[in-house]
Amino acid sequence: MSFQDQTVVVTGGTRGLGRAVTLGFLEAGATVYATYRSDEAAANALADRCAEWPGRLRLARFDVADHDAVEGFWNDLESAVPDGVAVLVNNSGIRRDALLALMAPEDWSRVIETNLTGGYAMSKFAVRHMLPQRYGRIVFITSPSGRLGFEGQANYGASKAGQVGLMRSLAKEVAKRGITANCVSPGFVQTELLEDLSEAQLAEYRKLVPARRFGTPEEVAFAVRCVAAREASYINGAVLEVNGGL
Repeated sequence: MSFQDQTVVVTGGTRGLGRAVTLGFLEAGATVYATYRSDEAAANALADRCAEWPGRLRLARFDVADHDAVEGFWNDLESAVPDGVAVLVNNSGIRRDALLALMAPEDWSRVIETNLTGGYAMSKFAVRHMLPQRYGRIVFITSPSGRLGFEGQANYGASKAGQVGLMRSLAKEVAKRGITANCVSPGFVQTELLEDLSEAQLAEYRKLVPARRFGTPEEVAFAVRCVAAREASYINGAVLEVNGGL
């Protein structure tokens, strides 16, 4: 799968799963705009790692939950990328776990705003950007949490289930213009999102996976490139599970 001469936007693209997605597209020939909200150290480390691809990694710092900031980012791309953005990967996501009865209102709101509303805003302006070229690939990174539910993740599960509904509506709206929208749904993947779990929790989650292991960010990044490829023009409105059989 070649992404030569294509421009790709990856939200939350400087660390964890997003970092692997960014690197995968760079290795496949793309120019990548990797967005991030606050972690300058991770952004600088990624820039150092990508020195072998001079000029093809662009970093953009803003909050995807800020509609005005998202609009400003896409407005800047109008002149910076005259050939148009080909791929958007909505990867930005946070977790603030708590039992629903004890969940603070701000923890509910912040997770929904980042994971779901951020995907809405980025996709809204991506579609406007892609329509004139009659081509585009929009990918949401969702989660089995939206389908299965996990204790203490009502906010996260709701945001991820919402992403699937958003994607499926969008897929029907833009298909005639050569744009596809799909989800990639990773199971348990070895990223910083697992770092705050105890060894006992990790052991229990590992038992749930028929493959008896957690996935790697690179395995998920491969799936993202699959549904983002030009050859994937008839894959639309789909959820690709990458979860070891969960």
